[in-house]
Amino acid sequence: MAEFVNSKRVFLPKGKQNKFIKKILSGITVKEAAKLCNLSERTIRDWRREKFSMDLKALRKLCLKTNIPLPFNIELKNRYWYVHLGASTGGKIVWAKYGRIGDPEKRKKKWYEWWKTKGRFMGLFVTKPIKKPRKSKELAEFAGIMIGDGGITKNQVTITLHYKDDREYGEFVIALIKNLFNVPVGTSRYQSAMKYNISRTKLVRFCVEKLGLKQGNKIKQKVDIPAWVKQNKLYSITCVRGLIDTDGCIFTHCYKVNGKWYSYKKLAFTSYSKPLRQSVFNILKNNGLNPRLAANRDVRLDSIKDMNRYFQIIGSHNPKHLKRYLK
Repeated sequence: MAEFVNSKRVFLPKGKQNKFIKKILSGITVKEAAKLCNLSERTIRDWRREKFSMDLKALRKLCLKTNIPLPFNIELKNRYWYVHLGASTGGKIVWAKYGRIGDPEKRKKKWYEWWKTKGRFMGLFVTKPIKKPRKSKELAEFAGIMIGDGGITKNQVTITLHYKDDREYGEFVIALIKNLFNVPVGTSRYQSAMKYNISRTKLVRFCVEKLGLKQGNKIKQKVDIPAWVKQNKLYSITCVRGLIDTDGCIFTHCYKVNGKWYSYKKLAFTSYSKPLRQSVFNILKNNGLNPRLAANRDVRLDSIKDMNRYFQIIGSHNPKHLKRYLK
């Protein structure tokens, strides 16, 4: 309550404020008064000239310092007492000029005039173009990358890779996207992940409507390789390459026989979508490999022969996989 009162402004009859401030300043200097009230010296002088009303809280400090009581004939008003006067005055002027307060029809008319002459040429509300490529092995590989580590929202296509392990592969992904769609690719890092972002609503529509990719949660929608890919052997190979380059791994299997250690490479592709696992299994099988479904989440290649054949037929554009295979 005290804080509310102290925020008030003090008004005195004309000429009285000047005399009162002069009386205050007979005991202390303008500089001392300003420092005490945490105000500028100019404000103290403006009070003396009666240019502005006085602050009650500051005035009480001055009275306490100089042992001079507050005048008995003061009037208190709220700090922003004048605002409603300005609003009322402005409203009266508008009413006198136009006969109404506000004119939505006039604002709408002005907006349309601006839109016809300037606005429509500024690119507002206009979706940016993309190149729409024909179906190809490169487009099928992009589809595989998207099914693996991609995501599609209402306005954006995103691919998320490991910022360090997949750094070189990320450069390949950027080049592939630019070559296919002629769009810029933005990057943003979050902890150990590097996101490759393309903000194009036309690309979103192309991915969903033309490529058959899923917008939103892929697992809940039981994502699968699109039919146009599975119907073409070459497209199937490059799509699986994109899938395993993103969601697959090469690891070393070690075992011991008669006291001697042996090791060789294996491949695992992991997905919680059953249709997708089955499609990858079928494509590998149709290309002369011997895949295995494991643990309701993996498609695996277990033999040295299959690993060699995989890299001969499917191959990889991810240097991380190639290094692990050759190591």
